[in-house]
Amino acid sequence: MADDEQERADEEEKVSTNQLSPSKSSSTSTERERPSIASRGIPSEESMYLPPHDSPVIRSFQDGGENPTRNMWDLEEVVTFVFPRKYQTAYHSTATKFLRLLVAKTKLEGAELADFISKNDISKATFYNRVLPRLRRVGMIKIERHTIVAKESLRKYRPMTIHLSKTFGNYLMKIGDSWLGIVDEARSKFDQQKRLGHFEEK
Repeated sequence: MADDEQERADEEEKVSTNQLSPSKSSSTSTERERPSIASRGIPSEESMYLPPHDSPVIRSFQDGGENPTRNMWDLEEVVTFVFPRKYQTAYHSTATKFLRLLVAKTKLEGAELADFISKNDISKATFYNRVLPRLRRVGMIKIERHTIVAKESLRKYRPMTIHLSKTFGNYLMKIGDSWLGIVDEARSKFDQQKRLGHFEEK
């Protein structure tokens, strides 16, 4: 009898322990059910090429005291940040040629685009599906479409006009000015606290 009672007590203890703490298998199951975010990096259409600030790929833009120099990067150098010549040679070449033409005229119509593509032997797919959309996304150009209805067939046409845009520059200036403000404010606070003797300079 005593043995039977002890076995029953042992069984009850096992059941009680299992109810209080989840089993390893259930824990593993819970871990598997947790949503995970795959780290695949930034989508290419939302990224820019930013080589190291002291890279030989770009000309120096500041002196030893972190003061900006007065030299300006030319068009080809600027395009490198959108289509890096090292990794996207064809896109870089096409974008540079196109922007040179656009800079000369400030705006281009559909017929001029077709002429540009033909004269430079550029793939329409490359130009319209790769180069143009990216230049638009980063804010180097803006595209206007006009709806025209043909009288004879009543068919609608939507020719495009492409303009130079300052958005790219304004976008990057906002980032740059914001960071400069953050650094200047941090240094100013540090200097003020140092003068008040709150802490010693490290």
